Amino acid sequence: MTLDEATKLIKGCASRMNDLYEDVVFDELTIVQFADRKGKILSYIGPRKDDFQKNFLSDVEGLRSELMSLKHGNGDFEFARHGGGTRFDAFMVLGDGVYLMCNNTTQSMNEITKNTRWFNAQVPFVDLSEKFRVNPVGHST
Repeated sequence: MTLDEATKLIKGCASRMNDLYEDVVFDELTIVQFADRKGKILSYIGPRKDDFQKNFLSDVEGLRSELMSLKHGNGDFEFARHGGGTRFDAFMVLGDGVYLMCNNTTQSMNEITKNTRWFNAQVPFVDLSEKFRVNPVGHST
């Protein structure tokens, strides 16, 4: 899958999640590539384009150990329950060293999941993960 194809799928997923949740689930969606312990932003959608990169290391802290583990395959994802603010709430593996970072800059996942509409809003996210499981970024079918 190409980066453009991935970005289109992610935007569609975010829109479906927001519709089902009846509010914004993630207002910040970033595709990042990690190589040699360095991160490169490949795509950014969100409210803090200017400050995003400078705050990246502190914002990823709650998910750092999970991100740096080698146990995740394409399509796997993790949530940080108490991220809050600009700290990332979730990530998904899109391909070899390529990750989607998800964030709600005003609520933590703990707050988001208290709304019963969260159950239905998860479905598009899981569907998205399956798309990357079978066709990861950087590979074509």
